[in-house]
Amino acid sequence: MQNNGWVDSFEKYAQQWITKGQVPGVCMGLAKGGQLFYSNGFGFRDVERQLGVTIDTVFGIGSITKSFTCVAVMQLQEAGKLSVHDPVVKYLPEFRLKNNDVGQITIHHFMTNTSGIPPLPTAFASMMRSLEENEVEDHPFLQNEADVTVPIDTYEDLMNAISTLDLELLGPPGTEFSYSNDCFALLGAIIERVSGKAYETYVKEHIIDPIGMEHTSFFLEELNGYENITNLYIMRDRGDHKEVVPSPNWWDTPVARAAGFLKSTVRDMLRYTDMFCKGGLTASGNRILTPESVQLMITPYFPTDLVPGQFYGYGLLITSDYYGKKLVEHSGGIKGVTAQMCFFPETGLAGVALSNLELSPVLAVMVGALNSLENRPPESSHLVSKIDFLTEEAMNQFVGDYQSSEFGTLPIRLENGQLELSFLGENYVMRPFAEDIFVVQAFGTDFSARFIRLENQEIVRMAFSGRQFYKTSGGNEK
Repeated sequence: MQNNGWVDSFEKYAQQWITKGQVPGVCMGLAKGGQLFYSNGFGFRDVERQLGVTIDTVFGIGSITKSFTCVAVMQLQEAGKLSVHDPVVKYLPEFRLKNNDVGQITIHHFMTNTSGIPPLPTAFASMMRSLEENEVEDHPFLQNEADVTVPIDTYEDLMNAISTLDLELLGPPGTEFSYSNDCFALLGAIIERVSGKAYETYVKEHIIDPIGMEHTSFFLEELNGYENITNLYIMRDRGDHKEVVPSPNWWDTPVARAAGFLKSTVRDMLRYTDMFCKGGLTASGNRILTPESVQLMITPYFPTDLVPGQFYGYGLLITSDYYGKKLVEHSGGIKGVTAQMCFFPETGLAGVALSNLELSPVLAVMVGALNSLENRPPESSHLVSKIDFLTEEAMNQFVGDYQSSEFGTLPIRLENGQLELSFLGENYVMRPFAEDIFVVQAFGTDFSARFIRLENQEIVRMAFSGRQFYKTSGGNEK
């Protein structure tokens, strides 16, 4: 279907990033109009046994699961069982916050990450049953979660834990974006109560099976002995070097599967993206959503603070002008998982890249493929900076420590005339992009950092990686 002249340059570029990131295995697939025209497996699903990756290898997809959750909500709205503009407490009367009224928070706010609820320290407690003791030290963001230490096993446990936390809302509902796994977890509770089925069962019966996603499930045991499943790997810091090692235990949580715990293959995920490109219809003619519901899901409701010019729809990220086209995408990441899904609704082009290592450069691989397809250098960026230079005096106002319950403290320092941000043990140069916005290149792709001021111009928060971090100190620290 495509001129394959782009393949060599893309694969060389992809292999460079995969090698640099020490990624054991990556699978990449591209389709147009539902027809697969490129796929390749790089590396291994099982390094020890030298078993390769294929388009049918099962990987985790992480937070791409959020779009499935929103498809389920839209189906229930089509059935007249709820409205996305209903208040959350209509279905979850136990949902409350210690210091704030939640009556104005709607399902729409949960689906767009605009509830005003800041990052919460619940991930460790909700995954506690599936965590092995030695894993916590390998994942620094889990060590930051000391506020909730009792296991969270049910939606009721989660709502009770949230109700005990001393929280300050980021703003009224609908006014601030901050990525929230907890809000998506509670969407799973709403789906259960409205449909009368377990969240996982509903998604299987109404989305996975009708689309024909043969090797997709929340539970590996449901795959009935299917063997083409990746092992999981983690990066360990050995002081003078970093080493990738096996870590076979899949993380799981009974309360947050709606936020990010589905497993799938590149082939199955391309069937899923094709459903969106065909206005809610599958290749076999099953209607998953109405065209109107699809359009509501890919509407750019609110800026994400992930990348400049990117917005959040319903469980999907939207860039309205990606080299002149509308790009819809989502990523996913957790232990042993980095995933990327994208599609262009107007042209039917779709791509999926899955890997078996957390924080691997699969987004760089995806962007490299999209660029190569359109004869751009694979490393090209669609972002054009509006500011090229800031004085040290101007940059110094951003220096400080920024804290969230989910990721701990992110220090920003002025080093050698440049701002540097420390994130998950690595330092990244912050390039000026626009007023109060910087771009950070991590894992081969660009992310934004936006600083938020009070009316008196004091910087009080930073939005980074989709979350908002409170400024806890500042000044001339080095």
